[in-house]
Amino acid sequence: MLRAIAWGLSVVFHPLLVPFYMLIILLLVNPYLFGVSHWADEGARLDIIQIFLYTFFIPATAFIVMYFLGMISGLDAPEREERIGPYLITGMLYLWVYYDLAQTGRMPTAYASFMLGAVIALFLAFLLNVFSKISAHTVGMGGLVGMILITLLWFSYGSFSFGQGEVSMLQFLIVAIVLAGAVGTARLLLRAHEPNEIYGGYLIGFSAQIFAFVYVF
Repeated sequence: MLRAIAWGLSVVFHPLLVPFYMLIILLLVNPYLFGVSHWADEGARLDIIQIFLYTFFIPATAFIVMYFLGMISGLDAPEREERIGPYLITGMLYLWVYYDLAQTGRMPTAYASFMLGAVIALFLAFLLNVFSKISAHTVGMGGLVGMILITLLWFSYGSFSFGQGEVSMLQFLIVAIVLAGAVGTARLLLRAHEPNEIYGGYLIGFSAQIFAFVYVF
């Protein structure tokens, strides 16, 4: 049962989904940054589809192709040496997405900053992968917590509407921290990583978002 829950958390909070979640969160918290009044408005839906395709669907498809070609032994690239290709593919694609956002101004600077944080975290994880199999899941979750903290302090009004009620950003941040801890625990339960690889991932993801924000703003 615990392994099934751990596997489910690993799938739902796969690192490739983090930029997509970041976009949804920013649209929920402050849609006016995007020039819309609601996250489901037509312009917002187009942004959501594009980010999903570029940051999840395309790299995930590349991983599947690599798996069937025998370049990786599993879709999660279980061996440290197997992660070189996936890191490079994803890092270059995310770098292109950030460059496009920064040059065209299609999305708010806040989201471009979050994408830059994802790029920095990816390449840091790629470099450290030479020495240690850093957890990409906790890199992603550390980045997500950093993004929500930055949004709370600079881009939100303290709460946001969700359904028929209001959600406090502070409560939202606490939930994100708990989920980040749950994902790290799940990776340990699945014996995918050692504790130092889990903690290192959190540090990389969180620090990359802070650095990107300071650089951009």
